[in-house]
Amino acid sequence: MSRAGKYPVKLKDGVSAAIANDTLTIKGPKGEIKIPLDTKHAGLVDVVIDADHVVVTPKDAEDKTSRAMWGTMTRNVRAAVEGVSDGFAKEMYMKGVGYKASVNGNKLVLVAGYSHDVIMNIPDGLTVQMGDAPTEFIIRGIDKCLVGQFADKVHKVRKADPYKGKGIFYKGERIRRKEGKKK
Repeated sequence: MSRAGKYPVKLKDGVSAAIANDTLTIKGPKGEIKIPLDTKHAGLVDVVIDADHVVVTPKDAEDKTSRAMWGTMTRNVRAAVEGVSDGFAKEMYMKGVGYKASVNGNKLVLVAGYSHDVIMNIPDGLTVQMGDAPTEFIIRGIDKCLVGQFADKVHKVRKADPYKGKGIFYKGERIRRKEGKKK
């Protein structure tokens, strides 16, 4: 039994939901997110809109895949409601000699210890805001998946080094430091 899918998703103030052409559209003050309902796995659940709730139920309660998609679809709807009302953000920082980041139009420029600058295109729907220091930045957007994917892409440019403690980190991330080679 899905614990995530058991409870209906409450629509926050200023957020509306509609189903048309096998697509669930959630609109809010920050934007609009469309969730397809006609894909192979999304077709295993029923989505119904009641007044100020979105209710997801499995089509076949005995089917394991249907129950799994029940929880997944409920979490997707919940993330969409939160995204269009509040948005999502990933705070990141860089640590290392000469490391810095800057935003140039639609591009994120990272100086991360390579012989060249790493230039990354910022996807549509996301914004990158610089923090107090040139080594801090925040990735913001309404789509939780897109924010996480882009943050992971940036994180992989220079993974954290457990010996020297430098690299690109998520705010609050802790790496386990290792002791270097002894003579």
